[in-house]
Amino acid sequence: MDVIIHQTQSIAGHVRVPADKAISHRAALLCALSEGQTELTAWPSGDDCQRTLSLVERLGVVVDRLPGGIRIHGVGLTGLRAPQGELDCGESGTTIRLAAGLLAGQPFVSRLTAAPSLCRRPMRRITEPLTQMGACIESHGSPSPRAQDAELYPPLQITGCRPLHPLRYRMPIASAQVKSAVLLAGLFAEGPVSVAESQPTRDHTERLLRLLGRSVQSHDGDVRLEPSQEALRSPGRLVIPGDPSSAAFLLVAAAVLPGSSLTIQDVGLNPTRIHFLSVLQRMGADITMTVDPTTLQGGAGDDQWEPRGTIRVAASALRGTTVEAHEVPRLIDELPILMVAACAASGTTVFRGASELRIKETDRLHSMTTGLRQMGAQMAASGDAAVTITGAPLRGAAVESFGDHRTAMSLAIAGLLASGQTRIRGAECVGKSFPNFFEVLASLAGPSRVGIF
Repeated sequence: MDVIIHQTQSIAGHVRVPADKAISHRAALLCALSEGQTELTAWPSGDDCQRTLSLVERLGVVVDRLPGGIRIHGVGLTGLRAPQGELDCGESGTTIRLAAGLLAGQPFVSRLTAAPSLCRRPMRRITEPLTQMGACIESHGSPSPRAQDAELYPPLQITGCRPLHPLRYRMPIASAQVKSAVLLAGLFAEGPVSVAESQPTRDHTERLLRLLGRSVQSHDGDVRLEPSQEALRSPGRLVIPGDPSSAAFLLVAAAVLPGSSLTIQDVGLNPTRIHFLSVLQRMGADITMTVDPTTLQGGAGDDQWEPRGTIRVAASALRGTTVEAHEVPRLIDELPILMVAACAASGTTVFRGASELRIKETDRLHSMTTGLRQMGAQMAASGDAAVTITGAPLRGAAVESFGDHRTAMSLAIAGLLASGQTRIRGAECVGKSFPNFFEVLASLAGPSRVGIF
């Protein structure tokens, strides 16, 4: 699918974005392990979360599809059963990494497969701690699965173990997916499991575990799950907030297009997910956040487990900034669209320590650098670690998505800024996280500004 974007003067409106993808993955897995039924309202339609839902069904969990959501019939901590055949994770890195943690504690063998793009992404970062806990994991995608100095790639064959060993693991690279995989495995450990992270990462897994009755302590970068023989208790109903990473594309558009004003309603405002707003504010963006006070009370029930609310942004003149390496773990999904914001800012913006972008769905450093340069951006990449962008007018061009949803959406926003016409090839990849992105964009910018072919 190709999409044509024409320059526009401004965008305006009130919108909602798809339900938070990161929360949805974790909620599906943990509610499958709980006792009782859980209704998840506003379940996202993107492909990634459907992969996780299919995976839990293949493990013997009944899932009802409802208008606007799903109902998961939890089977308890000991109720999963061995799958018949492979578990296909598609292109979802979150699915394969979190599922590996879950399956490490099961008394059966399972095999996680993936699409070609995901089979190029490294897995040693999760196999290492899970192996230390007692699981046996073989990489059938590595040229030499047993080479000690080789990276490991999907497919992964996991021979689970129960109980797993206690573990204190210091992550060499800050990663919420690795942390979550270890904590999920920790539900089946005979002692405490803790993860030390050098930089804070998103804490949705910890919040959900507490909601379901587990003791999880966080102190000075150390996240500790205490052992328990108690069942996970179903919360009954969860309303998943809108995804702030999806909102970021629309927010940047409103921040950089003169005269724009945009309100995103019912969006997640978890502090570990909205650092990109702080970066935009120090660039001069006019952003206001209003947190729903009922989501700050703590405790179980409906919306009291994740802060949510409204984000409003009005156009303003942006200026360059420096994004340091220690900020990157809190910005990993928003770096591509922040690069577009940098193109619209006066002065120079530097992104340091962005090498993790090279191992996403595609090499996002390459895809964003290629696309923005074709549109006239003044940017330079230094090895794997740094990108420098000096604000300059953009011009329309024919660009590639490289099969990456965040690249496609970022270049679409750049197209609204650019003179002339921008054609984005392979734009169907937005279905991974924001299936109706271009329809929403057309409703804000005007139908003549966005054409789908």
